[in-house]
Amino acid sequence: MEQYLIRGGVPLVGETDISGMKNAALPILAASIMTDEWVTLDNLPDVDDVRVLLETLRYLGARVEKTGRHSVKICGSTITTCKVEYEYIKKIRASYYLLGALLGKYKNAAVPLPGGCNIGSRPIDLHLKGLNAIGANVGIRYGTIVGKCDQLTGAHIFMDTVSVGATINIMMAASRADGRTIIENAAKEPHVVDVANFLNSMGAEIRGAGTDVIRIRGVKNFHGCNYTIVPDMIEAGTFMCAAAATKGDVMVRNIIPKHMEAVTAKLYEIGCEIEEFDDAIRVVAPRRLTRTHIKTNPYPGFPTDMQPQMGVVLALASGTSVVTESIFENRFKYTDELTRMGAQIKVEGTTAIIDGVEGLMGAEVSSPDLRAGAALVIAALAAEGTSIVDDISFIERGYEDFEQKLALLGADIHRITQRPDRLRMTKIG
Repeated sequence: MEQYLIRGGVPLVGETDISGMKNAALPILAASIMTDEWVTLDNLPDVDDVRVLLETLRYLGARVEKTGRHSVKICGSTITTCKVEYEYIKKIRASYYLLGALLGKYKNAAVPLPGGCNIGSRPIDLHLKGLNAIGANVGIRYGTIVGKCDQLTGAHIFMDTVSVGATINIMMAASRADGRTIIENAAKEPHVVDVANFLNSMGAEIRGAGTDVIRIRGVKNFHGCNYTIVPDMIEAGTFMCAAAATKGDVMVRNIIPKHMEAVTAKLYEIGCEIEEFDDAIRVVAPRRLTRTHIKTNPYPGFPTDMQPQMGVVLALASGTSVVTESIFENRFKYTDELTRMGAQIKVEGTTAIIDGVEGLMGAEVSSPDLRAGAALVIAALAAEGTSIVDDISFIERGYEDFEQKLALLGADIHRITQRPDRLRMTKIG
């Protein structure tokens, strides 16, 4: 098992470049097989989730050619099966994006139920409701989502709750349906917009992505295209929180500042100095930060994927903060590990009450999921003494070159394959 060995207490200083957005890359990769022509994707993040999905596309029969570390060419004309094997996809929840892509093109799909991080229930009832509304016969059999139809037909769909995954899945399938589809109460996240833009680049007719009403006119065929994936707003926010927690000074580059407004606003509110540029944001934390309250909400609200990282920042801020999680009920697993480092956090249902402390102490902690793992790395960077972060495979699912990027900012972080015989923990003096 690989781990991070981190000696904390050093402010992060410098500049870092953000990779492509994982949460956009995965559905775009799935959608790339909806044409029989070649699709070229750039700014693809080199992370485990992407590698798993690329292998899955190869298994389905697609031609996949890596043209660079961050670029790939895909052709779906050679697809031989619409059934995804569980072994190929059990580690990531993006499996369900293949449902909309395969139904849209082949009117047939069998995809295992999603895997990925255990951060709470991920109901797929909205996916099934929307796909059935446009004419697919979709259900769950023996742990697999099975769908088949003769023809997809446009429909008016109202989403009972905002769901990014369901919005994207329905949008993909409906883009190849006969007639017009309207999705109301649609998710507005930047990766929904990026997927819509990609589909449009292949010949789809989608309007309204980024608003709560998406209108789709189905087309019979897609063509090839070249497309560049947007920067990862969650990776950017993670480095911004790392700067805040370590009292550092970090310029986060290759981003879209508009996507960062919820995070930027909270960091400014608690005392960070924020400088915004066309494609970069500088975060400076010259002094101890102050309390605030946060409630996660669908975009443009505060993102659930940034809640653990901000939780670490607030654990070091003065005063009492309240964090309410409204998306995933298991997002607070990291708080037990953070408490072992000296944080004072009490979780009551979907709310965490955080009494800020002067500092954290190094400890050995385990990553319960992707974003919580990144948050614990931030805590270790801010803590006095030495920490070990276990289960870093979670982190590698969504962050490219995480330890290398942190090291370039001055972090004392190393990947190790086993725990040293002795680990001297330095106490706060």
